[in-house]
Amino acid sequence: MGILVSLISQGFPPKSKFEVKDIPDLTGKVVIVTGGNTGIGKETVKALLTHNAKVYLAARSKEKAEEAIRDLQKDTGREAIFLQLDLADLSNVRKSAEAFLSKEQELHILFNNGGVMFCPIDQLTKDGYDLQFGTNVLGHFFFTQLLMPALINAAKSSPGTKARVVTTSSFANYIGDLKWDTFGDTPARKKTSSQDLYSQSKFGNVVFARELARRYADQGILSFSLNPGNIQTDLQRHLGARTRGLMNYMLYDPPYGALTQLYAGTSPEVVDLNGEFFIPWARKGKPHPKTQDPAVGEKLWEWLEAQVQ
Repeated sequence: MGILVSLISQGFPPKSKFEVKDIPDLTGKVVIVTGGNTGIGKETVKALLTHNAKVYLAARSKEKAEEAIRDLQKDTGREAIFLQLDLADLSNVRKSAEAFLSKEQELHILFNNGGVMFCPIDQLTKDGYDLQFGTNVLGHFFFTQLLMPALINAAKSSPGTKARVVTTSSFANYIGDLKWDTFGDTPARKKTSSQDLYSQSKFGNVVFARELARRYADQGILSFSLNPGNIQTDLQRHLGARTRGLMNYMLYDPPYGALTQLYAGTSPEVVDLNGEFFIPWARKGKPHPKTQDPAVGEKLWEWLEAQVQ
């Protein structure tokens, strides 16, 4: 019953009390949006640019990113900065973070927005992890950790708003769990459906965000996770045409999907809500209860750290 109520509440949310126009002036703020070339990420970059942020658009494809940057410049009159990032390649994640840190000493907001969904089961990351968990969770964990010096510097210079890490999860966190023997290319993983592996990664996003808040709150870091809503994006590309057709009746346009993460990343209302989970549109909600278990958070964090050492 709890999941059903959440599905209705989050799938058909009330009108948002937060709008893009409510974002404060972000002059002097440096922001990274992963997966910023399309969908929710692109809309997030657009809103940030219109409020004077310096935005790094992190994406794997230079060609697609530059096309998005041109589109956004036409819409906003401001230019995002391309940051090459392949979350499915840990060596590239390191290179991307180093490239950013060579240019910037502070990072005020990190939107861990990029991701993959329902990938073919035979697809792995370059380092041999399940593509969905490796990209959505491990890649973002490593990127965040490498950027932590810049986040801490920004927190010190912004005591009122603090530095923020906003990690995009999904409604799928409610039907996920962590099956530790499916993170790599294992027999157990091959017996698990792509949908279950996706839900696991979205569960992992919430666990990571909560644990990040617990570990770095005393250094001025705010960490949130969220369900952006049922949004029509390129993430559905692996679904069959019939399924996509049926889902379209339940999906909202990408600008709606950006609202909740923009609220978490910019609103002064959330400064005292570190570690919380937000739901459509721009409301505080409750994720899967198990994602809030400190023991689960500590175990996942230790596993993630071990993979990137």
